[in-house]
This record gives sequence, structure tokens and C-alpha cells, in this order.
Amino acid sequence: MKLSLAMSCLGMSVFSLNALALEGNAEEGHKSAIVCSACHHEDGSGQNIPGGESWPKLAGMNAEYLYKQLQDFKEGARENPTMAAIVLPLSDEQMKNLAVYYSELPKLPGQGGEEASEEQLALGQKLAERGNWDKYIVSCQSCHGPDNQGAGTHFPAIAGQHAGYIEQELKAFQEGVRYNDPQNLMSTIAKRMNDEEIHAVALWLSTQNSH
Repeated sequence: MKLSLAMSCLGMSVFSLNALALEGNAEEGHKSAIVCSACHHEDGSGQNIPGGESWPKLAGMNAEYLYKQLQDFKEGARENPTMAAIVLPLSDEQMKNLAVYYSELPKLPGQGGEEASEEQLALGQKLAERGNWDKYIVSCQSCHGPDNQGAGTHFPAIAGQHAGYIEQELKAFQEGVRYNDPQNLMSTIAKRMNDEEIHAVALWLSTQNSH
């Protein structure tokens, strides 16, 4: 089980890294981004809202990953009433342009881990870098790449993402509310994590720099 899950992540990461670069027009994407700015802000910084709905930081994220998420929202493979309403009128070209636009914005620091305890950060670092094989929890970087900086289309950079958003999405995978992960990898891992582990890894990841 340990080897097969780790190899699945490795295989998907290699596939993702070999994906073709997305073609889009960042200038046109900037024009379309007005519909995104209320939640994600013009600079792509998003919003960290502990205990509420958090919106991810999009600035500097992989364009292919962003485009795929927009496609999934539009096709219903990923559910969110707000996002579904926003992407519905967008053309495929507009979604590509938006993805390229946000990918070219300067990366920004994550929020949420500023007041985390040493114990929480230590647990979060362990899970992110080494996992917990006693519970068959693969480390985050096994799939999300070295230092959790992302691995192409399927595995976004999570280092420096907002803690509230990471925790929100892990629980969504855990509860089956989100299910657009390749080979059910995130769902499988999230269901093996308890609330303390989810909170700790979200806090630690939010304190890391995205390069």
C-alpha cells in the first residue's frame, strides 16, 4: 500500500511536468479578471477566513492547473455555486487567458499560520515532508513536488497557500464534497487524517515560501 500510493503520486507528477505549456493572453485575462477580483482580489492574493469560506491565492500558480480547475467548475467535476456561476459564461479562450494572467502575477505570502504553536508547526512539517506511514498518510511533497512547490497540471503549489483554504479543501476531499483529484489520491489521504493533522499541515504550509 505504501509503495503503490507513493508510485501513483510519482507517476502523476511526471505526467504533469511533461504537460504542454498553456497558451493564453495575459492582457486579455486581466480584462476578464474583473469578475474574479471580489474574492481573489486584483493581485490574486485571495482571502484567508478561518472558520469561513476562504478563497485561494492565485498569483503565481501554475497556468495549466488553474485552467483545469476552471474547466472542472464549468463542467461540474468540481462543485462550488459561486464559481460555477462565474465560469458558466466564460469561453474556453477566456479561461485560458485568465489562467495565464494569474500565473504571471508576482507570488505573495500565505496567511493563517502566524500564531501557530511550535507543536502545531512541527506536526505540520512532519506530515508535509515525511507523512505518517503508521496511518498510510503520504507526505504532501510526494505528489506536490519538492518543497511542495507544485507539479504541473494536477498538483498545485501548496507552499505559501492560505491555511484556511488548505484546511477547507482537505476537509472537502475528506467528506467527499470535492472529488476532482486524480485517482482519488487526495480523498484517500484526507480520509486518513484527523482534524488536528489537517489543521497543523495547513498552518505549516501557509508559512512556507513559494518560489
